[in-house]
Amino acid sequence: MEQLISVVESNHNFLNQSNSHEQKFPLPFYRQLGRTDLTVSCLGIGGGGGISSEDTLYAFERGINYFFYSSDLHHFIYQNMADGLRQLCGRGSSVREKVVLATVTYIKSPESLVGVLYDQFEELGIDYIDVLFWGWVGDRDGEAIRDCFEHSPYLRGPNTGYQQFVEEAFGVSERLKKMGAVRYVGASFHNLDHAQAWLNHPFLDVVMVRHNPAHRTAQKKIFANLDSQDLQRSGIVTFKSMGEHIIPPPSLPEWCWWPNIPDFYRYSLSQNCVDVALMGVTNRQEIDEAISAVEKGRLSPAEIEQINLFGDMVRYGLDFNQIHPFQKVKLLRQPQT
Repeated sequence: MEQLISVVESNHNFLNQSNSHEQKFPLPFYRQLGRTDLTVSCLGIGGGGGISSEDTLYAFERGINYFFYSSDLHHFIYQNMADGLRQLCGRGSSVREKVVLATVTYIKSPESLVGVLYDQFEELGIDYIDVLFWGWVGDRDGEAIRDCFEHSPYLRGPNTGYQQFVEEAFGVSERLKKMGAVRYVGASFHNLDHAQAWLNHPFLDVVMVRHNPAHRTAQKKIFANLDSQDLQRSGIVTFKSMGEHIIPPPSLPEWCWWPNIPDFYRYSLSQNCVDVALMGVTNRQEIDEAISAVEKGRLSPAEIEQINLFGDMVRYGLDFNQIHPFQKVKLLRQPQT
């Protein structure tokens, strides 16, 4: 583990590298997650891609410190990374404070929360959770999720009933006493009206929303309503950065440009106040490619405009021959920045 620490500390220095694009459009790899006191990498790893524990540890070695884990939906996929998270976040880990562990439950019921926490603490052998997410807040979840959010003051931080439960079930630890069982509360929204209504609310610390070039509504309803200078703003995590959108539209000629997977992460990270782009990567090669892309800095306005056009073709089924010639020129090649 000591070797792992030294590798992490040396690799965290890769951000000191720069080029002309990065100087024009800087993209800090580490940032504060909204109003929390958590320092997060701009790229996060979710277990939905089935990433292995070995590659989870590799991601940490490369400087990624934000990990997202589900215990009750698609758990059979997420559990591939469980052993890696136990090594990073379990009791006795020497690197625990360098990791931001985000877990999620899709059971939107405060009454069930003790059982959810028991499962997560038992499986991962942890002292505390950095961000506990209420998952998949959809169209019909307005009343239920209100009950969950109003539970926040009784859930997060030290000296709560949930901390006492964890201490009784798993034993007392100094980290648990200091942090509490859950440090911060977040929610994953599939309904952006609900997300907008709870934005910057004191009961909700982190907001997670879908965002990609074909689904840009979050830019108007969420990102535009945040002030980067506001120290009390919600932390923002994006998911579904690419989805099916890496597949070029059938009418797009082969000689045209289309974005690759890391371009979609940079696209979200180029938006106002987006702190983390969550990735469903499957292996370490994809991790390396994403980090290399982020090192280039934010996308330029020309690149964003070009990717928007690609997203419109995917979302609305636009035929290449229906696009104005001026717009077609933008798809001939990737713009120089």
